[in-house]
Amino acid sequence: MQNCDLYSLKDMFGLDEHVVMVTGAGGQIGGEIVTAALGLGARVVASDANEEMLVKRASSTGWANDRVLLVPCDVRRKDQVHDLFTQGEQKFGEVTALVNNAGVSVFEPFLERDETAFDWVMDVNLKGTFWCIREFIERSDKVHKGRIVNVASHYGLVSPDPRIYTDCARRNSEVYGATKAGVIQMTKYFAVHAAEYGVNVNAIAPGGVRNPWSPQGDDFQQNYGFRNPMGRMAELDEIPGAVVFLLSQAASYINGQTIVIDGGATAW
Repeated sequence: MQNCDLYSLKDMFGLDEHVVMVTGAGGQIGGEIVTAALGLGARVVASDANEEMLVKRASSTGWANDRVLLVPCDVRRKDQVHDLFTQGEQKFGEVTALVNNAGVSVFEPFLERDETAFDWVMDVNLKGTFWCIREFIERSDKVHKGRIVNVASHYGLVSPDPRIYTDCARRNSEVYGATKAGVIQMTKYFAVHAAEYGVNVNAIAPGGVRNPWSPQGDDFQQNYGFRNPMGRMAELDEIPGAVVFLLSQAASYINGQTIVIDGGATAW
């Protein structure tokens, strides 16, 4: 007979043994991931380049201060990433899980794109992800099974439909989609090359998420819903579940995969 304790919710999905680092923690999705990880017992190193936004999010969300370390960090800077991990280890011990959530985009028409804007997106979304992954692997203890979850986008798989942006100036850019496609490929690469270090590497690819504080235009939401089998955008609390699943023991044999959280938009 199988030991039923193997399948208890706490053993399968609890994160009590994890020290989870979340970049971009001051943003919408990052903040929700921090909250979800805390709810499942993890200690969390929450980082963001915007210290003011990070502190404000921590205060408004009510994160437990003794289980959360707030660290400002620009992931484009290798030295700052090194210091981020050092501070996390000094506070909680080994960082056993990494969520690469830090990401940026630009929204002007591509014919107006300048080199500075292009480089900014490339550096945060790709270089920043790489620096964090490499630092994590360099510090990994094979005794503890490490987890990395990269936050990509369904626009790393398909192009945005320009017809839906009727009352929305935030048109997704070519460089954003290209970098998120790169994050998906980087996930596959490191799923192979980090395995010898005892690290699983996976990704999520969210679709459009409704902004609860400043909702997108009514026409845009309606147009987006028409293009989506579920008829709507995602709500913010529908994203972290896949992340904490991939961090948990329940996902111990999942590696190199991208879970698309888009209501089926990329299914047709």
